[in-house]
Amino acid sequence: MIKKLILLVLICGGIAWMAKAQQPFTTTFDVAKQYLKIPIKNGAPKRNVDIFLNNEKIRGFNVELAEDEPDWFAYLYVGDWKGATLAIKVDSLRAQSKVFAPVMQTETNSNKSDYREVRRAQFHFSPRRGWINDPNGLAYYKGEYHLFFQHNPYGTNWGNMHWGHAVSKDLVHWKELDVALYPDSFGTMFSGGGVVDSNNTSGLANGANKPLVLFYTAAEKTWEQGLAYSVDGRKFEKLPHTIVDKITDGNRDPKVIWHEPTQRWVMVLYVTEPDELHTMHFFTSPDMKSWTFVSKIIGGKGNDRYMHECPEFFELAVDGDPTNKKWVLTGANSQYAVGTFDGKTFVPVEERLFSQFGRDYYAPQTFSNEPKGRRIEIGWWRTHTNQHGAAFNQSMSIPMELKLRQTDHGIRIVRTPVEELKALRTKSTKLPTSVLAPETDNPLAALRAETAEIKLLIKPQQADSIQINVRGLQINYHVGKQELEIDNVRAYVPSKDGKQEFTIFVDRTGVEVFAANGEVFMPVNYNLEPANRSYGIRVHGGSATMETFEFHELKSIW
Repeated sequence: MIKKLILLVLICGGIAWMAKAQQPFTTTFDVAKQYLKIPIKNGAPKRNVDIFLNNEKIRGFNVELAEDEPDWFAYLYVGDWKGATLAIKVDSLRAQSKVFAPVMQTETNSNKSDYREVRRAQFHFSPRRGWINDPNGLAYYKGEYHLFFQHNPYGTNWGNMHWGHAVSKDLVHWKELDVALYPDSFGTMFSGGGVVDSNNTSGLANGANKPLVLFYTAAEKTWEQGLAYSVDGRKFEKLPHTIVDKITDGNRDPKVIWHEPTQRWVMVLYVTEPDELHTMHFFTSPDMKSWTFVSKIIGGKGNDRYMHECPEFFELAVDGDPTNKKWVLTGANSQYAVGTFDGKTFVPVEERLFSQFGRDYYAPQTFSNEPKGRRIEIGWWRTHTNQHGAAFNQSMSIPMELKLRQTDHGIRIVRTPVEELKALRTKSTKLPTSVLAPETDNPLAALRAETAEIKLLIKPQQADSIQINVRGLQINYHVGKQELEIDNVRAYVPSKDGKQEFTIFVDRTGVEVFAANGEVFMPVNYNLEPANRSYGIRVHGGSATMETFEFHELKSIW
């Protein structure tokens, strides 16, 4: 009996100690600087942190707080409340936790480790810190390309969806700005589009400053569509109400365009209908604020993800002919339809087409208001970069120009890397035309580079296969099957006039390959070994003629 009593006391005491060890925490601080520093420990238990001004919640997030030595710091902008007193409330902390004792503030959002990580891609945009996924609201405004993106500023995994924000004058060098859209009482900030209201149809302009307007989904709470705008490209204000009511759970990702013939704005919204039916709903509006449903298109069902998530909708001339234009409607997996559009109804002419055949390329969007009239796409590239205690994860693709081409199989999207990427070229090597045989010494043996652009035109002739070695990653073209294979990712790549052309961009986190004159885009995420900077090419089964070969070392954008 005595032993049982002792055990009971120990158990009860342990429970009481645990209850005392973890408890709610509140502290206050006077805002004296621009940023609140939040210590992060990758893999630590997640805590709910809320920031209050006069008992009104102004910020809230879920975060792996570092109660001991942090791996990194997240930076929360609080400059709008300088001079005020804010309260920090945490749902659960150790009784003696020093997380916010003292509260740390700073004027600058930077530290010495920024952009210096081993897995940091060198010419693909990635966030300074935190998680990134879908590109959002791509637009050209006031002399800058604006890239918004799904962003968790407080961790290296998905969550706390904000809209991050970066700008560029050349599509290559990006400057990350403060968060554009924060979660609010309607929900977290899911994906959407962005446009410039050049004619001020919304009435949101400030004098000559026409608004940059963002459309987003308030997710996880209301599933309604919201509108935010800016007249300087930096500070964004949301309308106090949403603009499209919830249709079903999970309706999301509004894409908005201006339709010149009908003088109306058009919104394409992904809507999940009963039985997991994927659909795209079309709405029109004269002023961006009031929207009328006009039509819908039916996609796949369940795992058939045709027309699933993140719609993109645009018009392009076929082969550059302004008298022959077609509309393109895509979903997040880049599967697309080509057809006609009268301002209300999209009628597909060709459906279920693919233009990218890679791994983990998702939710691409294109820039509105592009100054040269180009259709420029950037997609989320799921590179795996949260290693070695890194403070960031994932990245974007390189920017690509989209065109429509009439092919033997029908009208198809073709992609080419934007011209601006040439500015990254440093040392260049060109090899003369040569015949490669299975026993030929590696003609690329002298090449060494961490990041590169490769251009190759080869005529396979008797060769069964062509193998390009990129820093230990094998890129194989199987001639008979006309198949490109990279790390078990495969795509049909037809030759033209008995020749095959490849453009290969090499970064720390993988390769992006363009082939078949742009009809095939094949991004493959692959963490290349830092020490291996070698290149090679060889043929098997017979000879091939390497007609042209260019190798350009690329410099970092950071």
